[in-house]
Amino acid sequence: MSTSRRIATTGAFTLLAGAGIAFAAAPASAAPLACPALPNQTSVTDNCSATSSPTGTSAGIGDTKGAASADAKANGLSLAIGLGGGRATSQAQNFAAPAAIASGRGAIVNLTGVKPGLAIGIAGPGATVTVTGTSAATCTGGQGFAGDFQTFSGCINLGNGSIPLGNR
Repeated sequence: MSTSRRIATTGAFTLLAGAGIAFAAAPASAAPLACPALPNQTSVTDNCSATSSPTGTSAGIGDTKGAASADAKANGLSLAIGLGGGRATSQAQNFAAPAAIASGRGAIVNLTGVKPGLAIGIAGPGATVTVTGTSAATCTGGQGFAGDFQTFSGCINLGNGSIPLGNR
């Protein structure tokens, strides 16, 4: 067997073994449920919901401990992801595209898109992140981040107080 084939075989075995270990070490949990809603559709499960107008598109993703709600009104694109006890809500209209991600117990993200632009909010356990689309983004409680191109503001909180970013 040539040296290059031996290296390739060893590399492939190592990758497969590593993947097996990672899979075995992963904690057992229910897979997140997705609620996609194309224009003029609604999708609802126990832990997520998504509603889209005739010109909007939204998606919610939630697991057994989290909750997500996405609502896309006229010309909106909305995404909400709530995992591990987090609650995420996202509402969009007028060419806005907010993405809300809440992961961990007590994580709350509320995003509203009212003007053209992207917005993102991410909250960890115990954090609350809010984007209104009309005033400066806020990050309180635990670790969180927000960036809002509607107001050109944002914030970051590493767990020891909020640091404002951009226009205030």
